Amino acid sequence: MIRTLVVDDQQLVRAGLRMLCTVAEDVEVVGEAENGHQAVSLVEQLVPDVVLMDLRMPGVDGITATRRILAARPSTRILVLTTFDDDEHLYPALEAGACGFLAKDTAPEDLLDGLRAAAEGRSPFSPNVLRRLVERAVAVERRTPGQPDPVSLTDREREVLELVVTGSSNAEIAERLFIGITTVKTHVANLMTKTGSRNRVQLAVRAHRTGVGHEPGGQATD
Repeated sequence: MIRTLVVDDQQLVRAGLRMLCTVAEDVEVVGEAENGHQAVSLVEQLVPDVVLMDLRMPGVDGITATRRILAARPSTRILVLTTFDDDEHLYPALEAGACGFLAKDTAPEDLLDGLRAAAEGRSPFSPNVLRRLVERAVAVERRTPGQPDPVSLTDREREVLELVVTGSSNAEIAERLFIGITTVKTHVANLMTKTGSRNRVQLAVRAHRTGVGHEPGGQATD
């Protein structure tokens, strides 16, 4: 059972998220918070596995709450729910330790899948949110001197990486490349290991900065 804390300053949003989670047999909403201060306190009391975190709240906002929660309980997974016009908060939330970002208009089944992914230690991102994060990160990285060392990839890893850069989900990559989702997950995990990336944003930025390549004649693998 995935113990989940819902954090949002709008009661209607919290009620909707709680109702959504009740349809999933593997998800339990153990509490709700209407601001960051309550969220920090409830995490200490309830020890949830995943926190569904809004960013813009009165008083202690979601970014500050994320930083405080992870300082006290680093194993907590914080999944941000964001709106389309919230770009200025996205990268700071990533730096604070959020494990993933989903748009608030995400389909219910995708939100539940994202929650499960977060609980499993993965980093779920809505494709449009990932693209916006990468664009901002790339702009910052271009002002940073120095380039990472080149990394050797197989042809298949390069294909997967090119789709990660576009913000494609694992399911979309699998469909485009005619391979299984499990295979895609394996390739993404290998790419993160090879490039030293902690999440898909860093992986995409690395690709943008270096044009990460593969060894001549490298064999594509699934």
